[in-house]
Amino acid sequence: MAPQHRRVRARGMAVGAAAVVVSAALAAGPAAGSVRTDDPRPTVPAPDGPVATPTAPAAPQVPAVPQASAGPQAPADPQAPAAPQAPAIPDVGLPPVPAVPDVGFPPVPAVPDIGLPPVPGPVLPVPLPRVPAFGAFLASDARGVARMRQLSRWLGGAELRVGHTYLPGNHWSDIEGDIGFLKSWARWRNADDDRMLVLNVPMQERNEEGVPDDEVRQLLRRGAAGEFDHHFRALAERLVELKVPDTVLVLGWEMNGVTYTHRCGPDPESWKKYWNRIVRTMRAVPGQEFRFDFAPSRGRDAVPWTECYPGDDTVDIVGMDSYDQPAGHSFDEQVKEPYGLQAHVDFAKAHGKPLSYPEWGLFRNGDNPEYMRRMLAWIDRHKPLYNTLTDYCPHGVWQCDDNPDSSRVYRSVLYGRTHEGEPDTPAPTPVPTVPGTPLPENCSPLDLGRWVEYWLGGKLCLRFDWWSRTR
Repeated sequence: MAPQHRRVRARGMAVGAAAVVVSAALAAGPAAGSVRTDDPRPTVPAPDGPVATPTAPAAPQVPAVPQASAGPQAPADPQAPAAPQAPAIPDVGLPPVPAVPDVGFPPVPAVPDIGLPPVPGPVLPVPLPRVPAFGAFLASDARGVARMRQLSRWLGGAELRVGHTYLPGNHWSDIEGDIGFLKSWARWRNADDDRMLVLNVPMQERNEEGVPDDEVRQLLRRGAAGEFDHHFRALAERLVELKVPDTVLVLGWEMNGVTYTHRCGPDPESWKKYWNRIVRTMRAVPGQEFRFDFAPSRGRDAVPWTECYPGDDTVDIVGMDSYDQPAGHSFDEQVKEPYGLQAHVDFAKAHGKPLSYPEWGLFRNGDNPEYMRRMLAWIDRHKPLYNTLTDYCPHGVWQCDDNPDSSRVYRSVLYGRTHEGEPDTPAPTPVPTVPGTPLPENCSPLDLGRWVEYWLGGKLCLRFDWWSRTR
């Protein structure tokens, strides 16, 4: 029994004993003492039915105080002797009052659910989900670091949590991290614990020199045998030295295409073994906390990217580079095509890995605000670990003047966003809709869930024509 329960029981026993003593005093006359009837403390109720009382010695009667005669009262005489005091009541060792028994009242039955419809009421605020970490590729060197602040200002102070840069792939010294601009990115990353540094790492030197397939095949086999391990060990040590051991490494990106010397197509099995050697080599460096991002380009390309997947043990993130291409391809086709956006989401879920979009942006369809709107909505829906827009022409919206309509969409959606999900933008205009009724022009529907839409009487849409200033 808990200590507080013991104290309650002791107080109940004391109250019971006092009640018996007071009864004895009343039997002797009213002057033996006074009883308060307004005592706020709870009393112990008597149990139902007779209660056997143990035999105990009878309490002696208290002599009554002599009563004063009626009639006129004489003035008080200061010399008069004091009235005799009633003797103290002796402790006769009365037994404790028994506790109230449990009479077993049945519990109150629950109110049955009779299926009443919900009562209409005001729409309550819904907590906003955490905004996926986002940023942009603005330049590989220190200029990219400086532009991060400028882009944030253009976006109304939006919090750019992701900085993205690339190692050159000209020589092995580049891949080892022997380049000055890594220091600038390391300082940017370490200025805020919430920031994330994403670094694309080539798997071969001469990475964009159009090396033929036969030579690529031989290079992949040499890598799988461990010939190039020391280059990646040097890179890992360099990143730990710069105090960015938690860098996300996009290793051998777009391996399913034909552009890079680190492509997978000429020998997928050797490519996977080579990837695994690189990851294990870098993870063996003391102090590292790297995450490795497997990031093919969207679609089948030269080889299905699933054939290049090296395994769950060495992949931490399943990414995808997804540009608005080919020409004439709608966003819905980008979602549904083989090895497209939906296949990417399904694959990552099946393997228990978070998503990412290291590269995305406009391309073959020019200034396409519909693509921009739909891709941003896709990102908000699927919550990748991070995404970074490629921001130079023809892909970008801030450093590229060729895409003004898409620029307005991007800026409107992300203006003032922080990682806690509190955008500093005007609230979306509620637009009640009836199934089958088209939404207004320049209005993108927001998926708030059926419960919220029930209270609103329809969907919300966010208008993109409220921003009238030019950038």
